[in-house]
Amino acid sequence: MNLFKFALPLLLFFSIQPLSAQEIQGELKQWHKITLIFNGPETSEQAEENPFLNYRLNVTFTHESGEKRIIPGYYASDGDAANSGSTSGNIWKAHIAPHKTGKWTYEVDFKKGKWAAVRTSEKLKSGSFMDGLKGTFTVLASDKTGRDFRGKGQLQYQGSRYLKFANGETFLKCGADAPENFLAYDQFDGTFQNDGHKDELVKTWSPHLQDWKEGDPTWKEGKGKEIIGAINYLASKGMNVFSFLTMNIAGDDQNVFPYVDYDTWDRFDTSKLDQWEILFEHADKLGMFLHFKTLEHENQGLLDNGGTGLYTKLYYRELIARFGHHLALNWNLAEETGDWTETPPTFPLDALERIRLAEYISSIDAYKHHLVIHNGDWYDPIYGPNTKFTGASLQTNNEKFINVHPWTLKVLKEAKDAGKVWAVAVDEPGDHRHSLIPDAEDPSHDIPRKNALWGAMMAGAWGTEWYFGYEHPHSDLTLQDYRSRDLWWEQGKICLDFFNDNSIPVSNMEPNDSLVSSDGDYVLAEEGQTYVVYLKNGGESTLDFGSSDGTYEVSWYNPRAGGALQKGKVKSISGSGKQSLGLPPSKKDRTSDWVVLVQARKTE
Repeated sequence: MNLFKFALPLLLFFSIQPLSAQEIQGELKQWHKITLIFNGPETSEQAEENPFLNYRLNVTFTHESGEKRIIPGYYASDGDAANSGSTSGNIWKAHIAPHKTGKWTYEVDFKKGKWAAVRTSEKLKSGSFMDGLKGTFTVLASDKTGRDFRGKGQLQYQGSRYLKFANGETFLKCGADAPENFLAYDQFDGTFQNDGHKDELVKTWSPHLQDWKEGDPTWKEGKGKEIIGAINYLASKGMNVFSFLTMNIAGDDQNVFPYVDYDTWDRFDTSKLDQWEILFEHADKLGMFLHFKTLEHENQGLLDNGGTGLYTKLYYRELIARFGHHLALNWNLAEETGDWTETPPTFPLDALERIRLAEYISSIDAYKHHLVIHNGDWYDPIYGPNTKFTGASLQTNNEKFINVHPWTLKVLKEAKDAGKVWAVAVDEPGDHRHSLIPDAEDPSHDIPRKNALWGAMMAGAWGTEWYFGYEHPHSDLTLQDYRSRDLWWEQGKICLDFFNDNSIPVSNMEPNDSLVSSDGDYVLAEEGQTYVVYLKNGGESTLDFGSSDGTYEVSWYNPRAGGALQKGKVKSISGSGKQSLGLPPSKKDRTSDWVVLVQARKTE
């Protein structure tokens, strides 16, 4: 279906007053995507006057309270490139997901000049057309519920270890870090399928055609079903995140980039990027966090030799203009920034350039999304309140996942000691050779469950994403069937269910493994109130309540099978100091891993 043909009826349905933009598209509701569409200069992706570089579209949106947001816009060819495949036209767009109900006004700033898109100079001349255009619209409350992010609002870093939605809900994530070339899909437009650069790695996602549902989006009269089905499948397993590279021209795959071709870095493929947007918009409705990995290790020196120059600024501006309105995402500045296996690192993005790039992104991202970077080089130079980084995307390097828990603790402590609490996610637990291997080779997944899934969460991470090693089928480059880890996604959901269904107050809790007597086990504690104890090998342990002299209810949770909380022989504990937690409730599984939830008894 060509949705663009229905834009006018949508406008008439959702608008409640005349609007002075040429067109406004979308539901005029809080946190919903609203698109301003303008008739600008007739041009094309290959025009001599580069529409991506030599024009700058910004729209200032002002709420009736006086709050302002300056949103970058972009050239959109004919306005329906996802379906038409058009490379030319006179349509320009800007998206906003308004954070407040009520009256909004907008004013358009459209400038023209050499490198205008990446310049802030006030000497740029008017681009005519919609420059100076003003208008108003009124935003009503959202009607969305459930997993749909539009019912929760923007996910925000708020100076703590955990990201929270505008409605106050804490977000804990689990999902897929692989394949990194997720977007190398043969039904996206572009030349990557046959440009001679590792074309054999281009994906069909055919195993997930079965997961597409009637009513789900497509483009070009039915394309896209397989990749839409892939994220449908992950969501159906209770996962809430997937990651993807947006540029890997010089990397392992070389099939993902936003440009018109492999060698042109200042002109964007408008139809391909519109098709990406259809996928991302569907993900919002499913409650799927978007992990934008914007550079791969091998690409860190490609644009501007690793500096924050023309090509780099243009690249990030286009990403933010097109996708910054999405409610739950992070900008990851680079995968494997530097690499501890090489001396000196290949294409090192040094600390000063990391900081400069973060500042540039923050300056044009009106939503101030979570800003992270993948390690390789360690984080020391970018800690502290004087950088725009708000967390870490942590990678580890041991096939047994033994570094996940201690490294998470290390980053969190170092960041806090440097003056800024970070939100840390473990986005590549394990090593590059194995990491999370398929169900067929390891159906129980005991080691990753104990050391990484729960190891990360119990150290204070806000979630995990799962990488698939190169020495196994369905790897980080070759995976096209998420069912290869079907049993693992169930374990991930079991972990999320424990924290969410039992309303564990993670924001008030601190990791403190010294409180439990058994070596290698984990504790998250709001001392005197709530304790979560993870026992890797079950058995009987003691928990140190210190001087907190109270009465506590003791419950057990099975991290292998999930389900309701269970009671063991010790149902409650009274007193201070070291107290026995008793034995797990199931005799046959007493040497397996268990979670113990200890909560202060509520007084009437």
